[in-house]
Amino acid sequence: MILLKLFWEFFKTGLFATGGGMATLPFLYRMSETQGWFTAAQLADMVAVSESTPGPIGVNMATYVGFTTAGIPGAVIATIGLITPSIIVILIIARVLQKFRTNKYVDAAFYGLRPCSVGLIAAAGLLVVKIALFTFDRYAETHAILDAINVKAILLAAVLLVLTRGVKQVKKLHPIFFILGSALVGILFKF
Repeated sequence: MILLKLFWEFFKTGLFATGGGMATLPFLYRMSETQGWFTAAQLADMVAVSESTPGPIGVNMATYVGFTTAGIPGAVIATIGLITPSIIVILIIARVLQKFRTNKYVDAAFYGLRPCSVGLIAAAGLLVVKIALFTFDRYAETHAILDAINVKAILLAAVLLVLTRGVKQVKKLHPIFFILGSALVGILFKF
């Protein structure tokens, strides 16, 4: 039953998450609340792992959730669930697009999807910032304003921002160096 549930949840995510892997984050956040398969903190870890590994972020996250929920069969089913809607939609579009490509309604529909994609990606970005830089759960317990802020994460983000925007030699570095450096800092400072 869990495999069927995994497939269905990721099928819905794949069907409505327009705009790439980061657009799946709002759906995953909702999934964490409704299904209880992972927490918001684990979602932040999933984002870090998914962005650090080769392949599409959405597929990596589906595989990760599926694996942590139901092992290898869960990973396969969740991944298939996520990519199935895309395959179906592409097959349908390829079949009919030649006929309707000059149709003003089809063109308007594609144009209308752009703001949807931007909104989903922006929501995903804000969710990552909320999870990575703030600790509202701790603040809810203590009501101390400093407990709402993850000081170490904000310092790391500030250092990375200054290095990537202000230091000319660092701008030329490959992103993998920042990923590995951030992972090392996370290990050393126990994020």
